Amino acid sequence: MPFFADLHIHSKFSMATSKQMNLESLYRWAQLKGIRVIGTGDFTHPEYFVEISDKLEEAEPGLFKLKKKYADEIDKEVPESCRAEVRFMLSVEISSIYSKNEKCRKVHNIVFAPGLKEASKINQKLGKIGNIKSDGRPILGLDSKKLLEIILSVSDRCYLVPAHIWTPHFAMLGSKSGFDSIKECFDELSDKIFAVETGLSSDPPMNWRLSQLDNVTLISNSDAHSPIKLARELNVFDCELSYDEMWDAIRKGDRKRFLGTIEFFPEEGKYHYDGHRVCEYSCDPKETKKNKGLCKECGKPVIIGTMHRIEDLADRKKGGKHDRALPYRYSIPLYEIISEVYKVGVGSKKVLNEYHNLISQLGNEMYILLEAPIDDIKKVTDLFIAEGIQRVRDGNVSVKPGYDGEFGEISIFKDNEKYDNKSQMQLF
Repeated sequence: MPFFADLHIHSKFSMATSKQMNLESLYRWAQLKGIRVIGTGDFTHPEYFVEISDKLEEAEPGLFKLKKKYADEIDKEVPESCRAEVRFMLSVEISSIYSKNEKCRKVHNIVFAPGLKEASKINQKLGKIGNIKSDGRPILGLDSKKLLEIILSVSDRCYLVPAHIWTPHFAMLGSKSGFDSIKECFDELSDKIFAVETGLSSDPPMNWRLSQLDNVTLISNSDAHSPIKLARELNVFDCELSYDEMWDAIRKGDRKRFLGTIEFFPEEGKYHYDGHRVCEYSCDPKETKKNKGLCKECGKPVIIGTMHRIEDLADRKKGGKHDRALPYRYSIPLYEIISEVYKVGVGSKKVLNEYHNLISQLGNEMYILLEAPIDDIKKVTDLFIAEGIQRVRDGNVSVKPGYDGEFGEISIFKDNEKYDNKSQMQLF
């Protein structure tokens, strides 16, 4: 039976991260969201590694579960409609800042380990190189290729996946400090890179335009810093629940076992367009080139976004793809749909109350967003929310693209479609 996996997240030990990002909260929210396998994040942090070792136990090979004494307490907070088994995979994002080919490189990579023994060895080796205590996502002066060598020296079942590969400032193919190819970054070890993370600001069709990515599998994860942001992007599996089986499915891009990804609309990502946040100026690549890469307001260089960077490196026209291309679906988090309908913030009490009403009556968030019959949704919530979910499924949305660290703005309804709390629906 297919299941969802969100393999890149952060714990409370990473900077700018919610204090709720602990194992118990991840276990609870994974059930609410519909995630079967979730990354631990941050296993290199000494305090968090102690928590992982104390609170998790091995379930299926290479996967872990929250010990019963902790899980039983959390299950009381999970609606019956959402209760499900959750598994953890040991993961961590590492920030490498180093010089290569006379240029400063800043690359984020995600590392995965099959067990506590292997994770501990990685921690010991990295602890000798830099400070792994100060941040859950450690910043190391370590070449990405050298990091890969270290991972492989621990075990050939440890894997490295370049993270959000198009982000301008901290990514393998980023415009500010990245490379132009996997080969340039990892040299003779580039064949060990069999998967890359597309990130929120790009989608599979954008990545299909580069033939250099034909032989790697595209994966998508939330990179969540707070529980409610989990599952905004996901991987879909239909395979045996085990570490090795999941990674074999990814490595081979096996359509029967790795079914593809659930995607953000890429325009909503923080770096889709070019732009200059200080001046609130954004532009598409054509305008950027016309203005010689400068901000129209202040004359300073704009930050080159993912769309522009892909245009520069692509060797296929828009719409082109290769034979290994996997399916994908777009979605918008449920709380964003509710927020637009009620015209209040995503973290407001009104939004969270309606979110919990929906999952309590229908099931987990991903079921509601992707599968629940619209007629069933209409029975338990405002008709406008049900209509919003249908429009998202149909891709019937408009997006003001994000740029230079600013998220894009999704609009499901038009200005002449007004929500009325009394009649619930006044479409058109």
